[in-house]
Amino acid sequence: MKRNSKITILTGHFGSGKTEIAINLALFERQKHEMVALNDLDIINPYYRSRDVSDLLQNQGIEMIAPRGRLATADLPIVSGEMYRVMHDPRYQLIVDAGGDKDGAMALGQYFHEWKDLNPELWFVLNGNRPYVSTLEGAKYTVEQIEKASRLKITGIINNSNVGSETSLEDISKGLELSNSLADHLQIPFLYTTISNQFKEEAAGFAEKNKVVWITRFLKLPWEI
Repeated sequence: MKRNSKITILTGHFGSGKTEIAINLALFERQKHEMVALNDLDIINPYYRSRDVSDLLQNQGIEMIAPRGRLATADLPIVSGEMYRVMHDPRYQLIVDAGGDKDGAMALGQYFHEWKDLNPELWFVLNGNRPYVSTLEGAKYTVEQIEKASRLKITGIINNSNVGSETSLEDISKGLELSNSLADHLQIPFLYTTISNQFKEEAAGFAEKNKVVWITRFLKLPWEI
């Protein structure tokens, strides 16, 4: 999970899995840096919010930036002003979990003048099994809409193609092919494939041939608890 900036933003289509990757990235960065913050900027999706594991993150010494109290679970477009403090503090490594699609990316646009000179990374998480991004044309369109709304350019592609517990190597491999095609078209780096630790045995051969980052799944839907 190598980063070239103190600010890394995770974006993607709804259901891409960017929130799980944002949480894992924050935990990874905490192993190397004393001060790490994760900003939950997802104002669209009431499920799979990084704020739902705020206790876990805080126990690991990671600062969680998100609405507090009753507002934490509100399905409202609320953002915290605390990010201004963190993004300008050179001691911090900042991970931003942005909302899905152009609607979620609009929240990024309000910070453009604050961080345009900080050169943030903007990583597009692609789950090729999701509607609208299962083709190169659909993925390209989604990227274009996110870039327009955020006024930032995507700087890297992550393949996170999965169908939850039903994921197969075929799903991952097809997602890798699509992700590479998208990266080639956009002329930006393909970063790596993320795979849940629960598939480590099945995907061992794939990992020997491809760049893989193993991640832990922390979030569950209400009916999975």
